[in-house]
Amino acid sequence: MNTLLLLLLLLIVVILFFSVSINGNGVINEETPKSSCEIQAEQGSNLEIINVNSRCSPFRPKTPLSWEDSVLQMQSNDKARLLYFSSLVAGRSIVPIASGRAVTQNPTYIVRARIGTPAQTLLMALDTSNDAAWIPCTGCVGCTSSTAYDPLKSSTYKPLPCGSPQCNQVPNPSCGGSSCGFNFTYGSSLVAATLIQDNITLASDSVSGYTLGCIQKATGSSVPAQGLLGLGRGPLSLLSQTNSLYKSTFSYCLPGYKSINFSGSLRLGPNSQPIKIKSTPLLKNPRRSSFYYVNLLAIKVGKGLAKVPPTAFAFDPNTGAGTVFDSGTVFTSLVKPAYTAVRDEFRRRMGKATISSLGGFDTCYTVPITVPTLTFMFTGMNVTLPQDNFIIRSSAGTTSCLAMAAAPDAGVNSVLNVIASFQQQNHRILIDVPNSRLGVARETCS
Repeated sequence: MNTLLLLLLLLIVVILFFSVSINGNGVINEETPKSSCEIQAEQGSNLEIINVNSRCSPFRPKTPLSWEDSVLQMQSNDKARLLYFSSLVAGRSIVPIASGRAVTQNPTYIVRARIGTPAQTLLMALDTSNDAAWIPCTGCVGCTSSTAYDPLKSSTYKPLPCGSPQCNQVPNPSCGGSSCGFNFTYGSSLVAATLIQDNITLASDSVSGYTLGCIQKATGSSVPAQGLLGLGRGPLSLLSQTNSLYKSTFSYCLPGYKSINFSGSLRLGPNSQPIKIKSTPLLKNPRRSSFYYVNLLAIKVGKGLAKVPPTAFAFDPNTGAGTVFDSGTVFTSLVKPAYTAVRDEFRRRMGKATISSLGGFDTCYTVPITVPTLTFMFTGMNVTLPQDNFIIRSSAGTTSCLAMAAAPDAGVNSVLNVIASFQQQNHRILIDVPNSRLGVARETCS
């Protein structure tokens, strides 16, 4: 009797297991367990990074996009961001509003930050090309997230007055009231905020009196839902405000956009940084001090150099021309003469394979292909990319595209080459401002 009872219980367990693990088509269910989407306890000065479109992100589309639509959306995001960059290097203050496909959260990687006392947790976008941090505040008009910072619930909140030194460091400051207000553009959005101070905790590190913007109104759709953490090197950036703690040094490893959990990492400060790492000098542009400029010399496709005119990579602080590393743009963008040369050399080495296009990608193939290597050659450093860093493949594996594009046409201001996150994924990128260097090392973080 006991034996029969045990067999019956075992049979019930097996039936329950398969009813949970197998879907109606007889295929094992590959949905991610909830536990894999939980952020682990962050220690020291190390923060975990997630891609904003991954399955663990609260900002991913509610209706899953097809592979083609997700690529087109990322390209649309990039176009708005690159036009915004063009406006910065040209000194304009107004950016054209993107039309057509909706522009959603940009940039594409987020980290967890705790603000105030008691702490209020926000998932802030990581942006290496902007300085100030800003977050949506309760009552914000036009903010898209239900999660917002409530200054009245923080005992360490402090509004900054118009006469404060920080008020002179924000764009377009205004003093209609006693507190410092300011307006700025971000991507295709216009934002109005007030300047405040409060405690911010990153991993185990707490920084008191951190200056950031409290968003009151936003128009457009490219403002990150729960705010932005600027990692540029201007006066209000994380590096500047925490220089005594982090010594203007950090590194990050970005997971792939298909990564299912918080597997990337942001390391703040000189400790735990890679000792042996290839690096290239950082260049200074006084007019655009936020950007991390480097000297890109050439691009090799297979064993041959792409015939890029030297002027296409030349650094010029007066026009903003040159090459920057950016965490917020998805696909590398090269000025048109440079991209055309790289693309043509790539096509030449692919032989007679039939070429198709997808959105802004003009070099796609619908048959299995063997691709040449791709090497970015910087002063003092060559970076040869794995295929997954420059070829994007459909989920079915039937389409493969060269994941780069020409800079969007912005008249005479299309002068900036951007080494973007798709090309940086699964690499440790080191920013060492005191030693004026940018390092790159292969590291799996997806």
